[in-house]
Amino acid sequence: SLKSSLAGLPGLRVTSEECAADALPQSSAATETASPDRRLTFSLVGHDRIGIVREVSQVFARHAVNVEMLSTHTASAPMSAAILFHATAELTGSTTLDVGALTRDLEDISNDLMVDITLDEAIPAR
Repeated sequence: SLKSSLAGLPGLRVTSEECAADALPQSSAATETASPDRRLTFSLVGHDRIGIVREVSQVFARHAVNVEMLSTHTASAPMSAAILFHATAELTGSTTLDVGALTRDLEDISNDLMVDITLDEAIPAR
């Protein structure tokens, strides 16, 4: 019923995938013993242009990285009238995430977009 209700909204495309009941966690204890996600912090600064968020989010999607928080804004560059785009994000990925490959892919698009990108592993809270 949720899928039908959402499909009725104009301008929204809904896709879903069903999973078998045995693929779901059986109890909260099962999820508590699972490996914690890798947490990453991301920042980007560069000349404002259309498509920056799309390009970066496509890289995140290819690496199965989840964006937990995203904040963006524009501001004037300190020494010129150019408008700079700033983005910061908190990310999570599986423990098997290849951070090196993710970094290389982000560096590849940073050259094309002419932006500076920083990706750091976050220190887990205790």
